[in-house]
Amino acid sequence: MTAWMFADVWEAIAGRTPDRPAQIQGERVVTWGQFDARADALAAALATARLERQSKVAAYLYNGPEYLETYFAAFKAGLAPVNTNYRYGAEELFYLFDNADAEAVVFHASFAETLEPIRPRLTKVKTWIAVAEPGHAAPAWAADYETIVARPPAERPYRAPWGRSPDDLLLLYTGGTTGMPKGVMWRQDDLFNVIGSGGYAAFAIEPVASPEAAAARLDPAGPSPWTSLVAPPLMHGTGQFSAFITLNLGGTVATLPSRHFNPVELWDEVVRLKADGVVIVGLAFSTPMLEALQANPGRWDLSHVRSMSSSGSMWSQDNKKGLLSFCRNAMIFDSLGSSEAVGLGASASTAGAEAQTAAFMLGPTCAVFTEDGRRVEPGSPERGQVAVSGFLPAGYYKDPEKSAKTFKVIEGVRWSVPGDWAEVNPDGSLKLLGRGSQCINTGGEKVFPEEVEEALKTHPAVRDAVVVGVPDKRFGERICAVVELEEGAEAPDLPEMAEHVRAHLAHYKAPRELVLVESIGRAPNGKVDYKGVKARALEALGAPA
Repeated sequence: MTAWMFADVWEAIAGRTPDRPAQIQGERVVTWGQFDARADALAAALATARLERQSKVAAYLYNGPEYLETYFAAFKAGLAPVNTNYRYGAEELFYLFDNADAEAVVFHASFAETLEPIRPRLTKVKTWIAVAEPGHAAPAWAADYETIVARPPAERPYRAPWGRSPDDLLLLYTGGTTGMPKGVMWRQDDLFNVIGSGGYAAFAIEPVASPEAAAARLDPAGPSPWTSLVAPPLMHGTGQFSAFITLNLGGTVATLPSRHFNPVELWDEVVRLKADGVVIVGLAFSTPMLEALQANPGRWDLSHVRSMSSSGSMWSQDNKKGLLSFCRNAMIFDSLGSSEAVGLGASASTAGAEAQTAAFMLGPTCAVFTEDGRRVEPGSPERGQVAVSGFLPAGYYKDPEKSAKTFKVIEGVRWSVPGDWAEVNPDGSLKLLGRGSQCINTGGEKVFPEEVEEALKTHPAVRDAVVVGVPDKRFGERICAVVELEEGAEAPDLPEMAEHVRAHLAHYKAPRELVLVESIGRAPNGKVDYKGVKARALEALGAPA
């Protein structure tokens, strides 16, 4: 049985099809040969910067070729890449880099201002590498990315003195449901297997048995076997893992030229590139995409689109039906999963056969368990938590307690149980109920209420605050701040409260609704009835409960 390492597969593909595009962003085209050479150069630079085997390399980058080059370089050099949410504020970044033990940070130069105040405290970081941008040169304290990647090492493909291993890690940091980000540790062999072993069964692209086989099935003179336009950030699991799947196929990963989502630009790029697949995250993307199609009938010929896929956020049946009316040859894949549990469930939709909202078929290695460890049988009125076995993460980085709570042994088998509650319908499909915690999922971004509440409570007019998620047509949920004022304080308005939160946290964590109440109504032990507070908020907003 093959022990998989991503770098081995991608190197083999680069050797077979060096002139075929590996990445496209607007007018930028990076061939497989260039992708391999640039990653070799970066790998050599990292390995000689006093890093050691499995040192952590943080990618603090927008979407673009440099993101996947940084990961490829880390894989080549036996280092562990770490995703970084570029929306984080300085203190959130400090927590992540410090918790991850980051020793190298590759960043877009426009982020230098955010890094400046925390850089002196990040004493573990041995090298900073800046990707220059128009108007933003690499700062004096960082190496220039393009200078590094322009000088591939003499011996290629590059291997660090300590080599590579299928046990080498990828750390995927997620806000999850516990407040502070935590790093999900994926062994490369487990991750490669769980995302398809270089195959795409829905389109008869079979898994392969070795890196050499992955390359051998490609025709060097033919077109790319699969072009995927990945719209969400590569810093999140949906975008990142979707890009890996495309690269494992020897295909082409395209990202949008702009840094702010524009549905017209997306459809323009889909047509220009004749993309086979489009990757999104639920209604935050699909709602404006459908609106653009409806506002511009006949503008785009989408007959070549074969797949639209999403994971990490709700995707409604009505929206799928609307999109498929324009993309009649496409199949929609809606995946239920998380950073620590890939493949919990899935639904597939085609024109005229659209899957219902929140309805998923259990994956082949999945089950639903009650809290006392019993399986929920199809048609049973019982509810349980969805679990997946098979290829799983090693756990959470430096957090054995949380690892034990999520990765459980049930029936003598190790399972990942991230906290998604569901019922099992008589036909074996899932009726997803949501997370048991209070985590808010807004457009695929997970927001823990307590950190927003603490930021709100630093406002001088705020006596107490609770944060809940309320329904949002586009983003699934939006953040609502329920605020109790100090006696005699002048009531702040929503823009003021939102700006106050943005001064402390990432912008997407700012409230988009504000409800003022006489009292939060905490219990004597200080706990909050979130369900009751949410009901009060919905009533005040005139929204259905």
